[in-house]
Amino acid sequence: MLAYIASRDALTDACQLIETFGDDAGFEAAVRAEGARDRGNVLGFCHWRQIERVIATLASDEPVGTIH
Repeated sequence: MLAYIASRDALTDACQLIETFGDDAGFEAAVRAEGARDRGNVLGFCHWRQIERVIATLASDEPVGTIH
């Protein structure tokens, strides 16, 4: 799975969650996504779901994509 990073802000949010929550950063992003969805904030939901995927990619030891 390739994680698409839409903006520098998205990467910054992911890094801040990792720094603050460590191994629970992905869970925190999921909680924020659910909260945004519950409030009807579609853009916020999509943002935090993307952050969740970016965190999973950054935390993985496996290579992602084409290896040259």
